[in-house]
Amino acid sequence: MRIAVSSDMDEPVARLVVDELRLRGHTVLAYGALRPGDRHDWAWSAASAARAVSEGHAEQAVVCCWTGTGAALAANKVPAVRAALCPDAYTADGARRWNDANTLALSLRLTSEPLLKEILDAWFAAAPSGEADDRANVAHIAHLEEAR
Repeated sequence: MRIAVSSDMDEPVARLVVDELRLRGHTVLAYGALRPGDRHDWAWSAASAARAVSEGHAEQAVVCCWTGTGAALAANKVPAVRAALCPDAYTADGARRWNDANTLALSLRLTSEPLLKEILDAWFAAAPSGEADDRANVAHIAHLEEAR
């Protein structure tokens, strides 16, 4: 799978995300501080990775900033992107399952290596729910997006 990864800082956790995704067999498209010449600011770098998803260059994205909040906010402004800030594996599982999230937002400050692996395990193990109410909620998000 092609996964866009962005970070506003070249931090060890951001590099670990890239390395871990590659170890799991994914192709990584790097943005922000992870790509020479890119703008590093969280809003710009997260939006670049999110656009890769929106435009079909990547199936998913992982966006990182110090808290993860700004990266999630910026990514969610890009059409067809559903970014979820996931501080733990349970949240990552729910974000994929119930919200059909296609972008994982992570905190550079709070995410340790063992926690990152747990979050990624849960993210990739979960599949979007086929339940009617879950699908209706995801469809409503798309409708809200179109109404803008």
